[in-house]
Amino acid sequence: MNIQELYKQKLTSAKEAVQVIKSGDWVDYGWAVTTPIALDKALSERANELEDVKLRGGILVQMPEVFKVDPKGEHFLWNTWHASGIGRKLIDQGVGFYIPMRYSELPRYYEETAATPDVAMLQVAPMDKHGYFNFGPSASHLAACIKQAKKVIVEVNTNIPRCLGGFGTEVHISQVDMIVEGENPPLIEIQKPPITQADSMIAQFVVEEIRNGSCIQLGIGGMPNVIGSFIAKSDLKDLGVHTEMYADAFVEMSLAGKINGKRKNIDTGRQTYSFAMGSKKLYEFLDDNPECMSAPVSYTNDVRTIASLDNFISINNAVDIDLFGQVNSESAGTRHISGTGGQLDFVLGAYLAKNGKSFICCSSTMQAKDGSLKSRILPTLQEGSIVTATRASVQYLVTEYGKVHLKGLSTWEKCEAIISIAHPDFRENLIQKAQEMKIWRQSNKIR
Repeated sequence: MNIQELYKQKLTSAKEAVQVIKSGDWVDYGWAVTTPIALDKALSERANELEDVKLRGGILVQMPEVFKVDPKGEHFLWNTWHASGIGRKLIDQGVGFYIPMRYSELPRYYEETAATPDVAMLQVAPMDKHGYFNFGPSASHLAACIKQAKKVIVEVNTNIPRCLGGFGTEVHISQVDMIVEGENPPLIEIQKPPITQADSMIAQFVVEEIRNGSCIQLGIGGMPNVIGSFIAKSDLKDLGVHTEMYADAFVEMSLAGKINGKRKNIDTGRQTYSFAMGSKKLYEFLDDNPECMSAPVSYTNDVRTIASLDNFISINNAVDIDLFGQVNSESAGTRHISGTGGQLDFVLGAYLAKNGKSFICCSSTMQAKDGSLKSRILPTLQEGSIVTATRASVQYLVTEYGKVHLKGLSTWEKCEAIISIAHPDFRENLIQKAQEMKIWRQSNKIR
């Protein structure tokens, strides 16, 4: 059958499309900036007809309409692969829950576990002449999700960029059950957080470790983006990109002539990523750009893929770290913040790569709600805090007070190194706690 005729047959309204959702269903909501909008609104209008509908997605960039009409979760429940600020709010309200995972394994969860969706609905770019709808900046795990879903509904948005790749970046009309043409809202832009003095100092420490021809990964958050901005202003050249999230920092580096990927062992000349979020400038840069390679997270975040890239540089954030070298990037005690994501994959992969380096970055302190200063370097992680990167995994730790290499150190050496880059106001207390825990043996490095 002619694909245009097939398109007409499958075209319907959002209101009609969501009628296939039943009480008790698992409904996948796409990913990040391609979370459905028209379909979400139509589903919210059915709230009182439904019970125990389990929605699943990740990195929400705006509050779903279903939770505006159902703030107590009497009809809908949010299940997130990775939480943003909105996801945290839903979890705090008791209407959302995190699904622990290593992000690289996510497509496999759909293929091998009970993660089969009853309905998958997501925003896509318009169908091309061959009958394919592109996932835009959200390839991630969507091909695996759609393959397993019992019903697939695509919401077409003409403002979604067509993000090129090699595989796992689109769905053919033959695999789609219903097509909805949305109102074509522009993709939500993610604002950069303000740069602090601590951010700038940390960026300088990291950038001086990067060499020409390095392949860069930047984690989610403000700090990695600051480092990207510093790279853009540096004398570095011939850089490559292989990352989980593609952010504005990569566009800035590209336009500054720092990236060409010619020294990459694989995907030579391509900037490889799993999903993207940022400014309008970023979405325009990705659109139909053959230099940028969108791919499933099972490829981008696979430790074996990362380890095969020489001179790999992994840069990620942390919430806090303890004197044993355990990194928490997911929670504040028992309060959920984000998720494991790809941090552990990149920490392990970068260290395995030839001449690779992995950096965990965090400011030494944070300001509490009462205005007091709290150390991010703790004697032990708070009760309930999640260990994202184990003490045996962390290579470089960086704060505004310096950087230390932790691989291969004994507990007392590691403890001493970590305290050396803590805020000076907290060092004596940390030393006292370290003595109590029998992991302190002062050398001449700290006075």
